[in-house]
Amino acid sequence: MTTVAISQPMYFPWPGFMEMMKISDVFVWLDDAQFSKGSFTNRVQLMTASGRKWMTVPLEGKGAFREIRALRPANDHWREAHRGLLSRALSEAPCQNDALAVYDAVMEQSGLWQVLIASAEEQARVLDAMPETRLLASQMDVPGASWQRVIDIVLQVGGTHYVSGAGGARYLDHSAFERAGIHVSYMEYNPAPWPQAHGEFTPFVTSLDLIASCGKTAARHLRPNTVSWRKQLSKVADANDANN
Repeated sequence: MTTVAISQPMYFPWPGFMEMMKISDVFVWLDDAQFSKGSFTNRVQLMTASGRKWMTVPLEGKGAFREIRALRPANDHWREAHRGLLSRALSEAPCQNDALAVYDAVMEQSGLWQVLIASAEEQARVLDAMPETRLLASQMDVPGASWQRVIDIVLQVGGTHYVSGAGGARYLDHSAFERAGIHVSYMEYNPAPWPQAHGEFTPFVTSLDLIASCGKTAARHLRPNTVSWRKQLSKVADANDANN
């Protein structure tokens, strides 16, 4: 079975994203997707002494109507500002320098889209979560949109198993995947808690927090797991019933 995951680039994503990378044989970056304001493409949360804060790359024209690979930063100061924010937020973490070394390695990239992808891949490298194969959708010549493009991308790379984030339940045609010979499952995010310097524990922060807190043992906190699409839809239905 060849497991494929597909995602838009995200800025220093959280440990759950690292679990999805770890479980994948092939990871495809949707660098040609249109930027969506409010997404995690250019921002991530940090745990600080005053609570969770957003670390956001300011975008030229606020990123409107641009593909992710065409995004440009609005100024030249954000890299230094983000390093300072990270340094302060992680100042009490025992392996702060490990996390800052990841940040510095990422910032050697020039283009913003390259920074976004490197921010995930450098974290994955440290967390032993790097997929064997990483590809750019813009270089694959697979046209189309929505779930049909996902199917075509998975088939092009020889995939037999597509693993999705929770959002896929809203639009994937699971029967179409099965007709194409592709098994669909969903991530069941379950990173093990790690010691955090500030406030009540939350996993919904950059993986740099995990690296800074645990250093060489950080990878042990990833516990990648999936559930079948039928079980996922059942969970979604149960949650909707509980909220109504």
